[in-house]
Amino acid sequence: MSMSSVAPSPTMTRLPLSFGGFGFTAEVAQQGPNAAAPLVVLGGPAQDRFSWVRPQMGLAPLCDVVTLDLPGYGEADPLPPRYGLDFLAAAVRHAVTELGFRRVNLFGNCFGGAIALRFVQHYPAAVEHLVLAGTALAVPAAYEEAAARWLTLLTDQRYEETSRELAAWYTTTPGTGVIKRHAAAARRLHRHFAELTPARLRMTVVDHHHRLMNHEWYRPEPLPQVPALVFTGEYDRLAPPAAGRAVATALPDAVFTTVKHADQLVHWERTEEFIDLLARFVTDIPVDGLSYCTALERPGIPTQYPGGV
Repeated sequence: MSMSSVAPSPTMTRLPLSFGGFGFTAEVAQQGPNAAAPLVVLGGPAQDRFSWVRPQMGLAPLCDVVTLDLPGYGEADPLPPRYGLDFLAAAVRHAVTELGFRRVNLFGNCFGGAIALRFVQHYPAAVEHLVLAGTALAVPAAYEEAAARWLTLLTDQRYEETSRELAAWYTTTPGTGVIKRHAAAARRLHRHFAELTPARLRMTVVDHHHRLMNHEWYRPEPLPQVPALVFTGEYDRLAPPAAGRAVATALPDAVFTTVKHADQLVHWERTEEFIDLLARFVTDIPVDGLSYCTALERPGIPTQYPGGV
């Protein structure tokens, strides 16, 4: 089912947007005819819309693929930390409306997964399928300790050291297990952080940290009966399989799996498999028995909302 080798290249359209007085950008890859509803990609703070180029190209023959630099992230306008997930989910809704889409498939990775969950809670009629990767129901306890050090490093203008530590946070220690393209993904992530200007690095670290600490990551509001797939890399230490399993348990109609030989950076380390997995799920092709995934789990409907990881 792999879509990654399909040519020619899609048409790329960049749309400047504004919501609540903050400018941001949507980029749409189009290469019809479409077999599925548009796919909206919401990445984490370690990514911007350019982080998803290969998946975007690989999935474009199947459907329109939208990547976003939301306010406060990537090349968008800075967003004061007093604005939380409700605002960001509403900004995504604004983008979907401005693009003329009635219903979309929604993919959220890491912090983007938290935004996607809030979106499906507030705008359930707009979502056909929900896919979440490398996310959790609560901010990991180790994050606060690590973030305190990053804030100190930035205060001391130690930008290179900050970049190295950020890159290390999102990747698994070498030797933990067999991870495809691990060294290449780690280098790419370090380069991403190292190339940020001090202002953008502060936006990515300082503003994002204060946003996380002052707003609910996950709020136990009702969740609709939307087909959902939750997965993690089997060696993801930021959002390990137990955290992903808890997310799937909170969703009424979710399945869970782990992608073998990957960590938090599944979309870089196992790009072809990542594309294949999303392509199958959003077109209602079974995702059972895939060689690159562990056995599919169906956690079921919980009796109460889990409180965290």
